[in-house]
Amino acid sequence: MSHQKLGLAYAQLLDQSDALASYRDRFHIPKDKNGNDLIYMTGNSLGLQPKSTKDYINQELEDWANLGVEGHTEAKNPWLHYHELLTENMAKVVGAKPIEVIVMNTLTVNLHLMMVSFYKPTLKRYKILIEADAFPSDKYAVESQLKHHGFDPKDGVVLWKARKGEELANYEDLEAIMETQGDEIALIMIGGVNYYTGQFFDFKRIAQLGHKHGCLVGFDCAHGAGNVALNLHDSGADFAAWCTYKYLNSGPGSLGGAFVHERHAHNKDLNRFAGWWSHNKATRFKMRDEFDQLAGAEGWQLSNPPILSMAAIRASLDIFAEVGMERLTAKSKELTGYFEFLLLQLGNDSIKIITPSNPDERGCQLSIQVKNADKTLNNKLTQAGVISDWREPDVIRCAPTPLYNSFEDVYHLVEKLKEILN
Repeated sequence: MSHQKLGLAYAQLLDQSDALASYRDRFHIPKDKNGNDLIYMTGNSLGLQPKSTKDYINQELEDWANLGVEGHTEAKNPWLHYHELLTENMAKVVGAKPIEVIVMNTLTVNLHLMMVSFYKPTLKRYKILIEADAFPSDKYAVESQLKHHGFDPKDGVVLWKARKGEELANYEDLEAIMETQGDEIALIMIGGVNYYTGQFFDFKRIAQLGHKHGCLVGFDCAHGAGNVALNLHDSGADFAAWCTYKYLNSGPGSLGGAFVHERHAHNKDLNRFAGWWSHNKATRFKMRDEFDQLAGAEGWQLSNPPILSMAAIRASLDIFAEVGMERLTAKSKELTGYFEFLLLQLGNDSIKIITPSNPDERGCQLSIQVKNADKTLNNKLTQAGVISDWREPDVIRCAPTPLYNSFEDVYHLVEKLKEILN
């Protein structure tokens, strides 16, 4: 958007011309004590509930009540194969082939399962490279994997750091690390969209660089799935994992997803943890057969999945299927671009946007760094009816989400911020 304007009337005009504006009515918007809509900017933390979710879950509750165990085969949506109802739409969201995608477990569990297969350390090549300000759970996970294999995390974790005085990671620095330590690094595992800065990394560039140096490459897509065009298959990454409770609007703690590139789909020699749900569906209930691993990402399943969580995911994915990621990301770039424009017009040197200015290097989130920070500014926004997100030490994260946030939301957010700053 190159011709943004100030004023409420312009925000309302943008909403009137927004082809996705009606989708806001399909979500429950939190309200204040007077019944007014709050300005909800934390879809990057917990997405809002689609109004259809209750019906999807109630269908399974009714079938459980009426059918008991027979619901596995006789329910309206038989539970035995329920996860297959999610596969195609989830694959479209993350830019993958259906054989490459599975909904299962939760995010850090899936990262560990992926590292069982794709972290293959030797005495010489054992290090894991992550971005310096990775989400803590990723850091804890890779440290524990190193310990599990008998290595010291202080030596085994390689950090891709931003340069002094900068917030964003630089690809030249990553290339320099790989030139000097590439033959010691077994795995590169990056948070695809950094939770703190909102920087969206170039998956293909990182995967190609890693593979060039003999490393396997994976991504934590918690802040990417449903937010940006991940194009996981085309990226060439070996694996990825994500949650569904942020931009995928599937409820607190809902199941995660995993991607395994199709070049690994039929490789039964890959080390992995197994369970009966990764066994051949045709013989799974014969019980006494030897393990016969499923092909593709399904071959990383362990146990039968929680259907109620999957019902909520299905409700959300059906909305994503209607909209399509192309239209969603197009609106997102307009909405966040407008947000950035309004913030810059404030001309206030006590705040700074640390998220990349290039729309192709970010999703919907803008991270606002507060000078001489404490949480007071964010608390004042909350009191003013804005649900934003504070991250230590000095950042307010706001994520105008294209399915349910409006341009008018963004306008009022910035007006409230201006009042507080002044």
